[in-house]
Amino acid sequence: MQLYVYLAGEIHNPWREQLRNQAKELSLPITFTGPMENHDRSDDIGEEILGKQSSKVAKDEAASSINNLRTQILIAKSDIMIAYFGEQYKQWNSAMDAATAITLSKPVIIIRDPKLHHPLKELANKAQVVVETPEQALKALAYIFE
Repeated sequence: MQLYVYLAGEIHNPWREQLRNQAKELSLPITFTGPMENHDRSDDIGEEILGKQSSKVAKDEAASSINNLRTQILIAKSDIMIAYFGEQYKQWNSAMDAATAITLSKPVIIIRDPKLHHPLKELANKAQVVVETPEQALKALAYIFE
C-alpha cells in the first residue's frame, strides 16, 4: 500500500524536509505533496501565467487562483493530510487546507504546540489525531502500516 500525504502548513521552516527524511529512513511507502514551497514562485505564478497585473492586490488574486487550483487537486488526490501549525506565522492557509481536507472526508493529523490549543480547538476537534511534533505525526502514519 502507498499513502499520499498532503503536508499543509508553514513553509518557512524545515519540518517538511525533516518529515520526508524520517519517512525515507523508515522505508515507509509514502508520497508527500503540499503547497508550493518556493514562496517567490507562489507569489509570482499568477503573473507568470496570466501576465502583468494592474496592482499588488490583482497580483495576489491572480496567484491565489492558480495556487488554489493546485492545492485543491493535490488535497483531493491525497489519502491523508498533516497540517502543521507553528507559532511564528499566522496560519490562515493551514487552517483553510485542513478544513478543505475535512470537508472532503480526508483524515487529518494536526501538529501544534499545546499553547495553540485554544485557537485551534474547533479544528482539532474535527481532526482524527492531534500531536505536538512532526515525529509524532510520522509515528501515527507508521502505525498504519503495521
